Amino acid sequence: MAKPLSAFRYLTFDVVGTLIDFEGGIKTCLAEIAAEAGVAVDGEEALSLYRTARYAADADLFPDDLVRVYLAIAPKLGLPAEASLGERLRDSAKHWKAFPDSAEALARLAGRYRLIAMTNARRWAFEHFSNALGNPFYRAFTADDTGTEKPDPAFFQQVFEFVATEGASKEDILHVAQSQYHDIGISRKLGMTNCWIERRHAQKGYGGTIEPESFTAPDYHFTSMAGLADAVEAEAI
Repeated sequence: MAKPLSAFRYLTFDVVGTLIDFEGGIKTCLAEIAAEAGVAVDGEEALSLYRTARYAADADLFPDDLVRVYLAIAPKLGLPAEASLGERLRDSAKHWKAFPDSAEALARLAGRYRLIAMTNARRWAFEHFSNALGNPFYRAFTADDTGTEKPDPAFFQQVFEFVATEGASKEDILHVAQSQYHDIGISRKLGMTNCWIERRHAQKGYGGTIEPESFTAPDYHFTSMAGLADAVEAEAI
């Protein structure tokens, strides 16, 4: 049985896909490019192609890699394969929206926990994401800071080392994320308590996120950040 939510000092968060709607951002930008080119793009097909291209062996850090990804998927979508349009997709990350419940839920949770961001995005992009979320984080770890990406255990180890400087351990952390592949599976292997935010609960498939080899049943499971914040407050009554 999972520990009570009140037992944790820290909440660590995946950002892109859990708090920031990157799928919506990518689909919106591709739809705008398609409209200008006089063609139509199916959003879910685009995400499927994106997922395959994103996890190629020569992938760069996110979201810089969107330039390469765009050039790989554009011909399959009937879009102009121009580097400037790839740069447009990359730069669209500056304007990706938070999920409607993210900022409010984080503000509620920040009153009870120290919130730590753990994102595979580069620092420049994270700064825009954090601003969209109301800058709620006590500390943030990006791909630039760690030199690696989740699900590499080394990414998590750097967070463990940080909380240790404050007299805490991984037992004091609840890891919150939507990606089974990047977060839920590896956090379980590392002995963390985790919380799955199933953002695609009303949609089929894994969208723009790589599919895990096997599903990991989470310790906590909500379909929104609001659900987690509500549960924390209900437990405290």
